[in-house]
Amino acid sequence: MKILTGNDLGSGHVVWWDGQGWSRHVHDAVDVGDAADTILAAEEAARRVNASYAISATKGADGTVRPDHIKDRMRALGPTVRPDLALQPSDPHSGNWVI
Repeated sequence: MKILTGNDLGSGHVVWWDGQGWSRHVHDAVDVGDAADTILAAEEAARRVNASYAISATKGADGTVRPDHIKDRMRALGPTVRPDLALQPSDPHSGNWVI
């Protein structure tokens, strides 16, 4: 499976292509197959996302999407040094850091 990731231009958050737009949660990512380059070009041209790229991922038996490379798994889950800082999809305020 091939999924898309990048950074939201407004917030800088890591985002994942969900088939209609960008989501902050990797579990929303959809397989784009051979359409990756077309989608990425359109989204970057519309200035919705930057530094976007396609990655390989695996969908588990339970339907969860897991990026294959450790770098992208870390981007999906957040900081690895403190579990309380990790992105919590059920918490609408998780990951809304102010720097």
